[in-house]
Order: sequence, then C-alpha cells, then structure tokens
Amino acid sequence: MTDLLLKHTDENGITTLTLNQPDRRNSLSMAMLGALSDALKVLATDDTTRVVVIAAAGKVFCAGHDLKEIREELDSNEFQLALFRRCSAVMQQVVNLPKPVIARVAGVATAAGCQLVASCDLAVAADSARFATPGVNIGLFCSTPMVALSRNVSRKHAMEMLLTGELISAARAEQLGLVNRIVDETLLDETVYTMARTIAEKSGHTLKIGKGAFYRQLEMSLSDAYDYTAEVMAENMRADDAREGICAFLDKRKPDWKDC
Repeated sequence: MTDLLLKHTDENGITTLTLNQPDRRNSLSMAMLGALSDALKVLATDDTTRVVVIAAAGKVFCAGHDLKEIREELDSNEFQLALFRRCSAVMQQVVNLPKPVIARVAGVATAAGCQLVASCDLAVAADSARFATPGVNIGLFCSTPMVALSRNVSRKHAMEMLLTGELISAARAEQLGLVNRIVDETLLDETVYTMARTIAEKSGHTLKIGKGAFYRQLEMSLSDAYDYTAEVMAENMRADDAREGICAFLDKRKPDWKDC
C-alpha cells in the first residue's frame, strides 16, 4: 500500500482505507485512483475483510480530481479520457465490491469526492461536513459525478447541485439521501465503526448476495426485479448460512456463520 492510501484491518474484519494526501486535499489523482483500485482488487477476495470503510486524513475528505495534474495535461485529450475512465472504473469497483462499503466523511467532499461518497453503500458524515458538485463553476460540468449522484438523490435535487455548484450542509445531504447519518465530529468514529461492526456480524456470503442483487434489480422493471429477486432468494436458501440462520433463530441461539 502506498503512502497515498493507508490500509488497516481490525479484529472485527473491518478494513479502513484512508486517503492520505491532505496537503493535496486528498484529490483523486491518477496515482490515488491507482492505489484505490489496487486496494479494492485485493479486498474483493480477502476473506479476512467483511466491511470496508473509506476515510480521509486531514480536514478535507476529498476535493475531487487534482486540478494541478489536469492543468499539466490540459492539451492531452488522451490523458483526460484515461483519467475519467479510471475514476469511473474505481467507482464501479466500489459498487461491485462483494463487501459493504461505508464512507466516513469529515470535512468537504466535492466533485469526484462527492461521487465517491455517493458510490459507497452507506455514508456517515460529521455535522460540519459539506458536499458539492462544483464543476460548473470552472467550466467543467460534473458529468461523471452526476452518475453516482443521480442514483442517490432525486433528479431535481441532483440537477440543483449540478447546475448551481453550491455547497450543501451535512444536514441537507442527509435530507436528500446522500448520507445515512450525521453526527457530531467527536462521535464520527464511534458511529461509523458501530455500524460497521453490526454489519460485520452478519454472514459474509449473505451480504455478498444481497449487495449484488440490490444494485442489479435497481436497473430492472418492477416485474423483472421481482422475478430476479425471487430466484436470488431461492438460491440463497440453498446456502449453508441461510439454513444455519433459520435454525439459530428458531432455536433462540446465535448463528455460527460459515460464509457459504
């Protein structure tokens, strides 16, 4: 793991990936995106990890792409396309990761940083956090961040953020559905890791099935979604953990998950 991205796994199987370039506002440079991509590839098959937390060092969660890096390659369409494609691929890695991902947001999350929050399965923010998709202010519409944003909040609220570029408060972000909870910054870690531990206690196999099915059915018609999820549940019932969970519930005991 590079110094750009710190990785730590605790005894509960919770792995924290910390964006660690506060002097560059934890921007999603090519290097940072590469470090994130590499880490997510490893975590996808890491049996010791049950939940992933994405956090950031310093006072800014993530300010989006590194504009200094972009300016250095301003005349290179090849670089620009590679950058936005790499970022888009990383966001899809977060969504497709077979483990739940929680964003721990302190400070500002803007542009691709806001996109990263929206791409995570859950998000907990300090009450002082702020969010924006401000690309319109510099002549670069937040078109790729819009993909994740528009899948989390309503169309009109997404368009308001995209067209005005204005910062919104953590309270407003919670109202819009961009984050799950807001807490005093002193309680941020406690809230994030209590949530992570609660999830980590579940069957990893079941979480994998459920997360994958959730995102897939979102793109289906109502009828197709029900047909698909009925098949998913029937297949899920064949898993050892489903049988164990049902028996444990009826026997009034704690289940012994085998993650299979």
